[in-house]
Amino acid sequence: MNHPLQCKCGKVKGYVAHAERADRVVCYCKDCQAFAHFLGEYGILDEKGGTDIIQALPLDVNFMEGTDALACMRLTPKGLLRWYTSCCNTPIGNIMENFRISYVGLVHNCLDNSGMSLEDSFGPVRAHVYMKSARGEPKPESMGLFAVFFRVMRRLVMARIDGSYKSNPFFVPGSGTPIVTPKVLSQAELETLENSL
Repeated sequence: MNHPLQCKCGKVKGYVAHAERADRVVCYCKDCQAFAHFLGEYGILDEKGGTDIIQALPLDVNFMEGTDALACMRLTPKGLLRWYTSCCNTPIGNIMENFRISYVGLVHNCLDNSGMSLEDSFGPVRAHVYMKSARGEPKPESMGLFAVFFRVMRRLVMARIDGSYKSNPFFVPGSGTPIVTPKVLSQAELETLENSL
């Protein structure tokens, strides 16, 4: 099954192939919360500060229109590459700097406006991660972490074995260079974001 991917204004369009092999998790980490604040939040976070993330293979992410509107940032020089759209600040997803690690955590906002539910395409939330950073009390209960970890690791290993890790729309083909130069926040910018949490 394919699930449509689109930014809020409709400039960036695409789809996620093989939605059935992705996993849904909710991440409560401070970095995901800071990324949401960087973008102006716009309904990214739930009431506890969690982000609904679809863990997928980059191979399965296909952009059909608007790749010129893709932008990238890093909270720190060694942080995740966090992708969003420059046209309307829709979060797209988070990936590792090493393109050989075939993983993308797609943020739900780019998948929500298609009329197809995340539940129908990707199934239920399988895990909660970084619950200690959740807002308020009580904290969300731990669930599913080890099962999801092993599923992700299996996909990473298979992508290395069959070479499919090389198909990654976020990197220049045949290289480990992102298609957009990431904006790295200054220490002052990062502290401002962290103080807003």
